[in-house]
Amino acid sequence: MQSSSMNLDRGANVRFPRILGHESIGVVESIGEHVDGFKQGDVVLPVFHPHCEECRDCKSSKSNWCTRFAEDYFSNTRRYGMASRFKDFLGEDIHHFLFVSSFSEYTVIDIAHLVKISREVSVDKATLLSCGVSTGIGAAWKVANVEEGSTIAVFGLGAVGLAVVEGARLRGAAKIIGVDINPDKFEIGKKFGITEFVNPSMCGEKKISEVVKEMTEGGVDYSFVCVGLNSSISEAFTSTRTGTGKTVVMGIDKYSDSCGSLFKKGA
Repeated sequence: MQSSSMNLDRGANVRFPRILGHESIGVVESIGEHVDGFKQGDVVLPVFHPHCEECRDCKSSKSNWCTRFAEDYFSNTRRYGMASRFKDFLGEDIHHFLFVSSFSEYTVIDIAHLVKISREVSVDKATLLSCGVSTGIGAAWKVANVEEGSTIAVFGLGAVGLAVVEGARLRGAAKIIGVDINPDKFEIGKKFGITEFVNPSMCGEKKISEVVKEMTEGGVDYSFVCVGLNSSISEAFTSTRTGTGKTVVMGIDKYSDSCGSLFKKGA
């Protein structure tokens, strides 16, 4: 089928056709010119968040927000602007997705989006480190710095949410409240450390934040948003303890025009 490019309502930054895919694992088959630090046969994790290793923020322990590439959201490959490395049988561009495009047998990735790992690591487990697990555990350990005895609430118990739960458990959290509309997630979440469960559809007239505050005598020490709904962000923020509580946002509403500014501000 002949491919064609199209622009959606949100402008020229949305490009099709494209190869999807982000978290994954792969083996370097070949490298381009002027590529240092990688060689053929290396086992790598493709990650959509860039790391130039040279700018002030990449070198800082306070942030992983690369200054050099911070404003470049839609390039196909970082160092080559909009020049796509994918073509269809007519020679027309097929666009990259999140700089990784891993849902294919072969892909082309800038080294700013690659992390080399040991061959001794099992690949079926290592692929989880590329996005979901590291995001969740990192939120509990590095961003929130959860203390022993803390109370937390996790909104959304998918891969990222469960990783937050695991991170909070390892940090010694005393009460971990899981919030999800799927009741089956409670039994799954118990294996990771959830102590209590809130199903929003079963709260009646009460808001989720009201229920959480009643369970924690005023709100949790930390809340984590792992679902892309603005309403969840608002409820999570309200669920945290006034004055000392902290809300960590990992899920951004897909229709929110503010997502760019949220990321820039490190929300």
